Amino acid sequence: MSIAENIKKYTEEISPQATLVAVSKTKPNEDILEAYEAGQHVFGENKIQEMTDKYEALPKDIEWHMIGHVQTNKVKYMASYVSLVHAVHKLKLLKEINKRAKQEDRVIECLLQLKIAEEDSKYGMEGTEAEKILTSEAYSAMENVKIVGLMGMATFTENEAQIEQEFEFLKKQYDKLAEKHQFKYLSMGMSGDYKLALKHGSNMIRIGSSIFGERNY
Repeated sequence: MSIAENIKKYTEEISPQATLVAVSKTKPNEDILEAYEAGQHVFGENKIQEMTDKYEALPKDIEWHMIGHVQTNKVKYMASYVSLVHAVHKLKLLKEINKRAKQEDRVIECLLQLKIAEEDSKYGMEGTEAEKILTSEAYSAMENVKIVGLMGMATFTENEAQIEQEFEFLKKQYDKLAEKHQFKYLSMGMSGDYKLALKHGSNMIRIGSSIFGERNY
């Protein structure tokens, strides 16, 4: 299937419940344009430099999501255009995003990344830490960032029961916090587990290789 056909397939499958984020990391601009012309306007990248190069070259109504681990010293490069930062894993990073967004006279939406997987390689905070940030004086003083939900990545495993358990846990955390805070997005689910994520209430799905084909690193 072509990229355009894949976009159509996934959009039909997940809408209206969820937003599709097409993960375009390592993919050339031509591939992104093909997806864009098929109606996909939300793209996810995991390296700020690569995302910035694409932002400069591609249509300006594309919504860019930073889905990877963010280094504080790189925030300034995306502050003028990024729509949503998925993986905020500590207060220090939130402060930097706020500072850089202020310089650009923008408000940047962010998701707090909770650690739900067993793998050590996955970043993220505990639910209690997320609550601490949301109710902190430091966050309430920030005028240029808005925490609009949570993000989490399940363990990379064939064990569906474990994945479901992790997604269920994240949804419970989301529901608990969404009551008090203006949450919009629960970003969980990727190519291999998006059906389970939808079943457990995800409303933002990140799909890459199933749309664009395998990556060439």
